[in-house]
Amino acid sequence: MRDLRLKDVSFSYPGGFLAVDHINMEIKAGDNVAIVGQNGAGKTTTVKMMNGLLRPTGGDVLIGDKNTKDYTTAQISRIVGYVFQNPDDQIFHATVESEVRFGPKTLKLSKEEEDKRVEEALALTGMDKFKDENPLNLPLSTRKFVTIAAVVAMGTEILIFDEPTAGQDMAGNKRLSEILKLLHAQGKTVITISHDMEFVAANFEKVIVMAKKKIVRTGTPREIFWDLETLEKAMLKQPYVSRVLGALHIDGDIISIEDAVEGILNR
Repeated sequence: MRDLRLKDVSFSYPGGFLAVDHINMEIKAGDNVAIVGQNGAGKTTTVKMMNGLLRPTGGDVLIGDKNTKDYTTAQISRIVGYVFQNPDDQIFHATVESEVRFGPKTLKLSKEEEDKRVEEALALTGMDKFKDENPLNLPLSTRKFVTIAAVVAMGTEILIFDEPTAGQDMAGNKRLSEILKLLHAQGKTVITISHDMEFVAANFEKVIVMAKKKIVRTGTPREIFWDLETLEKAMLKQPYVSRVLGALHIDGDIISIEDAVEGILNR
C-alpha cells in the first residue's frame, strides 16, 4: 500500500486560470479522508491530479515512489480509482454488468477472478438486481452506484469519490456509508469530496479544508467543525446538530446525534 503526497502542487487551466495554488498534502495508505470547501476552492482539480486525469503545472504528485508525470493515466488508474460526480461521464456500456466488467477485463485477469470481482462489486453496491438493465435507464442516484461498482471492481488500493451524496436520499447515503466503511476496513485509501457536512462528520477520520485554491486546515471532524474561524474562511457550516446544540449552549464540541444525546443527558 502506498502513501499519496502532493508537493508544492499548482494547476492552471489553458488560458491561465489558476485552480490550485502551491498546496502540500499527505494522505497515508489506508486513510479515510474527506476534502471539503465551497465551489471553486480547487477540490476536484486536486483529486483529478491524484489519478492522472490532470497533470500539475507545478510541483509533484507522488503515489508511493511513482511520480504521476512519468506514467499514463491508464497506468495510474490501476492504482487510483476515480468515481466522477456525474455518472453519465463514466457510463458507456449497454448493461450494468458489462459496465462493471469492463475494467477487470482490461486487466487480463483469469475468468474466475474477473467474475469474482464483478459479483462482489455488484453485491456491495446493491446493483446485482439491476445487472441486466441499461444503466442509462436507471435513476441518477442509482447510476452513481453503477459507477462505484465499476471502480470497486478494478481493485485499486486508492479510491476517490467526487460528491457521491449529491442526489441521494437517506437510504442512498446509508448505503454509501456502508460501502465506504467496508472499503476502509479492507485497508483501502478512501478520499471523498463532499458538501454534506453531516455525511463528513459521520464517516471520515480526517478532513482537509480547501478555500481559495489552497489548503487552510487539516484535522479530525471534531477539530474542523468546531474551528469556527476556519469554517468562516472556507464559507462552510457546522453539521446541523452542532449548530442546534451550540444555540442551546450545550458544550462538548458536538458533531453527531450520539454526541448530542450524551450532551443533553449530562446537562
